[in-house]
Amino acid sequence: MGVDVTAMTESGSGWRSSFAAGLVGTSRPKQWVKNLLVFAAPGAAGVLTHGHALLDAVDAFVIFCIVASGVYFINDALDVDADRLHPRKRFRPVAAGVIGVRQAQAIGGALVAVGVALSALVGMRLLLVVALYVGVQVAYSVWLKHEPVLDLAAVAAGFVLRAIAGAVAVGVPISQWFLIVATFGSLFMVTGKRFSDLGAVAEAGGRGVQAAAQYSLGFLRSILVMSATVTITAYCLWAFENVKAVTPGEGDAAVCFQLSIVPFTLALMRYGLLVDQGEGGAPEDVVFGDRLLLALGLTWAVVFGLGVYR
Repeated sequence: MGVDVTAMTESGSGWRSSFAAGLVGTSRPKQWVKNLLVFAAPGAAGVLTHGHALLDAVDAFVIFCIVASGVYFINDALDVDADRLHPRKRFRPVAAGVIGVRQAQAIGGALVAVGVALSALVGMRLLLVVALYVGVQVAYSVWLKHEPVLDLAAVAAGFVLRAIAGAVAVGVPISQWFLIVATFGSLFMVTGKRFSDLGAVAEAGGRGVQAAAQYSLGFLRSILVMSATVTITAYCLWAFENVKAVTPGEGDAAVCFQLSIVPFTLALMRYGLLVDQGEGGAPEDVVFGDRLLLALGLTWAVVFGLGVYR
């Protein structure tokens, strides 16, 4: 199969048809931003200013970058036939023939093995979370992506496990409300991505995006409404839980937690609007590609951070 040297990324442009560039492209360094979720729980617990805790969180971040890249290699090897029918994914290095299927499997397996081994050095709890992440992602590639609803849960689980990994690596407790926010917020983003996938199905004449083809826009809209509602409700409860934990006399911190509800809700609404406009294909592109959404996210981080690191 021929290789389009001007279109070697998911979006169809950028990578030259060399093996080295193909390795980088398949590793998906752009998507490593998702692994920043490992800092969420330690950040919310207020321990990132502690040297040892910060190093443990950085270790978890690096491990997830390695493991996630390994999973991408394995996924692309398993999905090579379907990717070649996809209007954008056909330019991925494995689908385009820059990297062989067996090479992708070997590289992916090696990266996963290295990541799992490193997680064991940090702690057995992190090893368990990383192993569960790998298991869920491989199960998704092999089977779960063909099962409606379960495919959404599997992809969302990848985000949630990253958040849990940060907590177990550093050794901080996970609030039940934090976990609910992470779970349903992830489901919200994953469902938004399916909107974009449905558009790709139409563009490809109904070929190549089997997971999205199993849904209707009406069903996905109902999941978006449900997940957004639960996410906002749980966040409000989490914020007020933090308010109760504030030491008497630190009223400014309590106000910060309460005020953080505003930018959080507005950011979720903005993301929902972009999804409804068909721009939910890649969460990282949506977040960093919209100035207003990015501003709302930074505002939330600053306000919430002022409450935690008072």
